Amino acid sequence: MGRGQQKEALTPGQNEKRYLAGAQDVRTGVIHWVEADKKDSWLFLEMLHKLTQVYAQATVIHVILDNYKIHSSQIAQLALAGFAARVKLHFLPPYSPDENVIERTWQHLHANVTRNHTCARMQALMQEVRYYLRKRNRKSLQASVISTPA
Repeated sequence: MGRGQQKEALTPGQNEKRYLAGAQDVRTGVIHWVEADKKDSWLFLEMLHKLTQVYAQATVIHVILDNYKIHSSQIAQLALAGFAARVKLHFLPPYSPDENVIERTWQHLHANVTRNHTCARMQALMQEVRYYLRKRNRKSLQASVISTPA
């Protein structure tokens, strides 16, 4: 670019947004995620529902959370009564993102996929996001199989 010129960047639509909620298995490193158009309590509850399906055999599912408002909203509190027997929430202290393992995954996702992308449509960007997460999960599973004693 010449001095004083700004590079033109493609953007996916008219400020179109998609949000992910995710959980990372501390044993295998595998990420489970859900997608939505809004970042709200329903997204969080959908994530909890997915975890109860993925870990159907678990008697208790421990979920480590930051203090984002959707995790403790009235809707979430009411819905958690249905999960109460199986899902145990553990809230991190405020302003401690380094303590939550999944935060590093989100940073890598932004650095490698969503930041400075060249997708013309949100659908294409979300395909790249899904591809990145699935590829990461395959690597995590391979690493956990190799490190697990026979």
